[in-house]
Order: sequence, then structure tokens, then C-alpha cells
Amino acid sequence: QVQLVESGGGLVQPGGSLRLSCATSGFAFSTYWMYWLRQAPGKGLEWVSSISTNEYTTYYTESVKGRFTMSRDNAKNTLYLQMNSLKSDDTAVHFCPRDSKGDIRGQGTQVTVSS
Repeated sequence: QVQLVESGGGLVQPGGSLRLSCATSGFAFSTYWMYWLRQAPGKGLEWVSSISTNEYTTYYTESVKGRFTMSRDNAKNTLYLQMNSLKSDDTAVHFCPRDSKGDIRGQGTQVTVSS
């Protein structure tokens, strides 16, 4: 059974940082590209970033480039998203699916950026 458990979200002031984690199980994590998606209040799912199986290749949506860094630890079956210089527009529930559309995803972790 595929399990994806996101954590690390919270309330942070603009300009602050958070590190999200995604613990996975039930599939061969090291053989999958992985993704971070997010859903802001009242909006649809938005792709945030992608990472290759060996971590050498990453892609980011334009709005987070230079601020977010995605990484993975294949030995721990865990995915990460380091989020710096957070803005109010980053407020959303963040998910870590193994597909780019988020068809299979966890419950997500809430990130709220507010003063």
C-alpha cells in the first residue's frame, strides 16, 4: 500500500523558512520521480517542483525559483522541500505525490504565511 505522509508545515511570518518532509512507503521510492504540489484556498492543485530519481535534476515553478530547494534521501525513502523567503502567496496545503497530477497523494501539510 502506497503511503505518503507530509509534515513540517506551520504558521510562519513573511520572509521566514520551513522545511517540509515526506515520508514514503509501499513502493520503490528510488525508482520514481517525485513531486511537490500545493493547493491554495479556493484554488486547484498547482505543481511546485519535481526531482529525478537520482536527485541530479530538479525543476521548479517560476514563482518559487531561487527560494525553494527540493531534495530526497533514497536510503530513507524521504522527500524534502526547503522553503525560504516565504510569501503570503505560498499559503497552501502542500502534497508530495509520486505523479505530477497528484492522483495518489497524502493528506498534505498546511503552510500558512502571515504576519
